[in-house]
Amino acid sequence: MDFEIDEDVRRVDREAVWGFLSTEAYWARDRTREQFDRQLETAWRVVAAYERPGGRLVGFARAFSDGVLSAYLADVFVLPDARGHGIGAELVRAMIEDGPGRDFRWMLHTADAHGLYRRFGFAEPGADFMERPRR
Repeated sequence: MDFEIDEDVRRVDREAVWGFLSTEAYWARDRTREQFDRQLETAWRVVAAYERPGGRLVGFARAFSDGVLSAYLADVFVLPDARGHGIGAELVRAMIEDGPGRDFRWMLHTADAHGLYRRFGFAEPGADFMERPRR
């Protein structure tokens, strides 16, 4: 599959992203459409993958950040019919290595993609990291 990576949030097919997050993503099913729209509008950075030709959105990643030292990688996905072509790795690379946050401390939560993120230097947190889970 031929694809391109783009960081123009105006190009993002909100319906496609919401369709995946609200039905397929285990981590996102408890947010409302209004909350998703607000997250997209206030994102520090958004990166999406588009199929060529045609421009159909096939992958997505969002980040929020203080813009100085740290960032959180969120909502990374590739549509099921587009998996197996390296799109997920390219989304992560574009977000954390090719962008303005390449020297930041990056954080994320995942239940099933540890292998992908380890390739980019992510590891289980050390003793200096604490988290207060959502209530």
